[in-house]
Amino acid sequence: MGTACIKVTKYFLFLFNLLFFILGAVILGFGVWILADRTNFISVLQNSSSTMQVGAYIFLGVGALTMVMGFLGCIGAVNEVRCLLGLYFTFLLLILIAQVTTGTLIYFNSGKLKQEASNVVIDLIQKYDSNSTDSLQEAWDYVQAQVKCCGWVSAYNWTENEELMNQSGITYPCSCEDTPGDKDLSVRKGFCHLQGNSTQSSNDPDQWPVYSTGCMKKVQEWLQENLGVILGVCVGIAVIELLGMFLSICLCRGIHSEDYSKVPKY
Repeated sequence: MGTACIKVTKYFLFLFNLLFFILGAVILGFGVWILADRTNFISVLQNSSSTMQVGAYIFLGVGALTMVMGFLGCIGAVNEVRCLLGLYFTFLLLILIAQVTTGTLIYFNSGKLKQEASNVVIDLIQKYDSNSTDSLQEAWDYVQAQVKCCGWVSAYNWTENEELMNQSGITYPCSCEDTPGDKDLSVRKGFCHLQGNSTQSSNDPDQWPVYSTGCMKKVQEWLQENLGVILGVCVGIAVIELLGMFLSICLCRGIHSEDYSKVPKY
């Protein structure tokens, strides 16, 4: 490789790894968000499912490793240190292998993951206590109110809650109430009584003024709408990683074919 080509490759690889360092920070932040946020559907799963908790820690590990890798790549590219470039290439290869393996496992275990999510939510609905201040219940109330859904498959999942069905009159989950417009932005918790039906002794779910769509359908619709974006991001990251591996190899070969005295000695 010519000297000019080496310089172009070096500075291009530096900018590439700076971007990679920022990407690692984003992945790390996403892992922290999964563990810390208590107001979304992911929070419901990660508090009850070991799979989601492990996934969050994987994001933390991959994010931290990506940041370290980007730092090593920047230093190795600017100073033309072959050992750092080789270490950078190895890390990048390991991350690419881990991503492919994780994607394959998720694809072949998608049915199991769906069933696990279903079991978590249905169990939460069955054990829901209107007097509890549990953060998991509050997160589920937030999901139903914001996504405008009720239950997992449908609102009839709530008929498996003994406290609710033992109420006199028409009683329903407050967070499921189908309110017109967005007048009330606050999330209501517990169980509500339908006004004007105090004389009715039985609690008939057909008369609940709640959302007719289950949250499972809403989640599936969201995944279908954003599947193209998710796949595009994954493919883009893989292409960037392959490009980084190619550039690091080219720079290593260029340094090797030039003069070793150019490599800084530490």
